[in-house]
Amino acid sequence: MASAQASKAILNAPVGSKLWSMTWPVIFGVATLISFNFVDTFFISLIGTEELAAVGFTFPVSFTVISLTIGLGIGTSAVMARKLGGDDHEGARSVGSSALYLAAALVGTLAFIFFLLTDFIFTSLGATDSLMPLIKDYMYIWYAGAVLLVTPMVGNSILRASGDTKTPSFIMGVGGLLNAVLDPIFIFGLGPIPAMGIKGAALASVVSWSIGFSLIIYLLVGRKKLIDWIPASMQSFMESSRQLLKIGIPAAGANMLTPISAGVLTSVVANHGTAAVAAFGVGIRLESLASVVILALSMSLPPFISQNFGANKMGRVREAYRKSLIFILALQFFIYLALLALLPLLLAAFARDVEVAQVLAWFVAIMPLGYGLQGCIILTNSSFNALHLPMQALMVSIVRLFVMYVPISILGNWLYGLQGMFVGGVIANLLTAIIAYNWFMRRSHKGE
Repeated sequence: MASAQASKAILNAPVGSKLWSMTWPVIFGVATLISFNFVDTFFISLIGTEELAAVGFTFPVSFTVISLTIGLGIGTSAVMARKLGGDDHEGARSVGSSALYLAAALVGTLAFIFFLLTDFIFTSLGATDSLMPLIKDYMYIWYAGAVLLVTPMVGNSILRASGDTKTPSFIMGVGGLLNAVLDPIFIFGLGPIPAMGIKGAALASVVSWSIGFSLIIYLLVGRKKLIDWIPASMQSFMESSRQLLKIGIPAAGANMLTPISAGVLTSVVANHGTAAVAAFGVGIRLESLASVVILALSMSLPPFISQNFGANKMGRVREAYRKSLIFILALQFFIYLALLALLPLLLAAFARDVEVAQVLAWFVAIMPLGYGLQGCIILTNSSFNALHLPMQALMVSIVRLFVMYVPISILGNWLYGLQGMFVGGVIANLLTAIIAYNWFMRRSHKGE
């Protein structure tokens, strides 16, 4: 059985080489997906500054829905990988089947609630009356397709839990490529397809998600037979859901803190004008692109840790954790230098307004200094969840965002404007990274 062979390699192969073999396909998939999403931002910037600002306001809301999905994916990966590490393949299949139904129900419900509260939410974030129609044009389509997004994301977690990181990368790459191809067609029109503007950007995303949905169902149920069409019984579904939610809800809560804090900071940036919001939105998407390897490791490291945790090999757990942090810190420093070198090109591509260019230049010069530290925090969260310690992961996120990041950033903005806010974010990441590392190392020794 392929999944059994993959589990043996995770438990016995050299840590560095095995972790790299699991991570590089994920890097490719995440890089492809985020790169094409960055292309999405480029095409929206061609429509106008107001459209770019409108999409900037949507990030906290859309990422809240995505965060719930990520949390459920973390729970799925952790529970399945530990069962596979303990050689319980039947139990892993039950968890996987239940995860897809549970995720679809929860995300569909959350998207519907946000749809009903659209005016209240975006007004609270600081969106002006002129931006609200654009925000609704984008988000109403996004809400309608949210369930199509959740299934591929959780399905990819099922594949990664079994040790297969190549197939999820292929699915992410296909979805990102399709989105990039459809973006200009739907936004600007082609032949019989009319120009839809910002609506077209949202529709391109939904269509690409539908392809990912079809692929993941075919692979999980038809080809690889990792799960069944439905859980074995209602009792099995309830028990699996209990295990998933025990980790998934705190993990989702931790992830949801990010868009909540982003919403707070977006409202602070909004006080500096529409151009500042537009630049901040570009910067956030640039951050995602610069953090590709961090995101990839946050997906490949947990199955490795969970399976070794299930096999009671804690020495391998700590070795994988430490090597991942050292690698990320070194890599992100070089990425910072690369971003500085590419700054003129970034401004030419995304900043056609002088004010947008100024804020984006500040963002690129300051914020990436903290990406490696932020990566350490993200990987610590993932590692806590992999050890079935979701509350510790949640506490790390609370400390980072609401004890450190948001207060220090607001203080910096009050003292020195947007530049101070960006510097405050870097300082907050440094302090939290130190706390997170020491906390994880102490807790991992207690797990022996």
